[in-house]
Amino acid sequence: MAESAQEPVIRIEGLRKSFGSHEVLKNIDFEIMPGEVVTIIGASGSGKSTLLRCLNLLETPDAGHVWFRGEDLAAQHVNVNRLREKIGMVFQGFNLFNNMNVLDNCTLAPVTLKKASKAEAEAEAMRHLEAVGLAEFAKASVTSLSGGQKQRVAIARALCMKPDLMLFDEPTSALDPEIVGEVLSVMRNLADEGMTMAVVTHEMDFAKNVSDKVVFMDQGVIAEMGEPNRLFTNPEHPRTREFLSRYLEDTQGASATA
Repeated sequence: MAESAQEPVIRIEGLRKSFGSHEVLKNIDFEIMPGEVVTIIGASGSGKSTLLRCLNLLETPDAGHVWFRGEDLAAQHVNVNRLREKIGMVFQGFNLFNNMNVLDNCTLAPVTLKKASKAEAEAEAMRHLEAVGLAEFAKASVTSLSGGQKQRVAIARALCMKPDLMLFDEPTSALDPEIVGEVLSVMRNLADEGMTMAVVTHEMDFAKNVSDKVVFMDQGVIAEMGEPNRLFTNPEHPRTREFLSRYLEDTQGASATA
């Protein structure tokens, strides 16, 4: 859990982003503290993924500031690539190199960007592959893996760069329902270990039970933000209540029949 005396890992102020005439993000302010798990929820098209991609400048904001470890990513003197090495990103579509085996996917960035030795990089990679339950697949072709296995490799690969912050952009949305749990389990373990995380997700149980803070976005703004138990049991904004109504009905129905 975060301590209030600490500085935020990342702080967003006045963030705006448009694509053509469509304003996707409208004056966004929020911060992520060390060790905090922040989930970003909302309907499709609400700006969730764009917000996440602005955190490491995969999308360049039109206005506002993104401070990471106290440095403004938009400042001209900042080496964005160097800072980005400390921000791990896990995508919906895995983004693995299909022409490499699992281990090589995990060691490529540490060797080329951090100048780690091959032996050091492979030892670190095996540690993370062990943690996600895939050590035995180290020499396997990426193309031979299931979707859930690919996503767990993607998480291990990001961890090999020893990031200060992990970003997850709907990491389970491309997976078959029966294998979603194996990826969420890895993410829960990371949260338990104190990894700072920002997660765009439609997995409401994860948002409620793993998050320290939930951000509900609606039409490009943060409509509501707060501690998950409060937000899920007593949402203040009408749009939050509307969005969560089906989830709340499902959980209440399950409780009634238990």
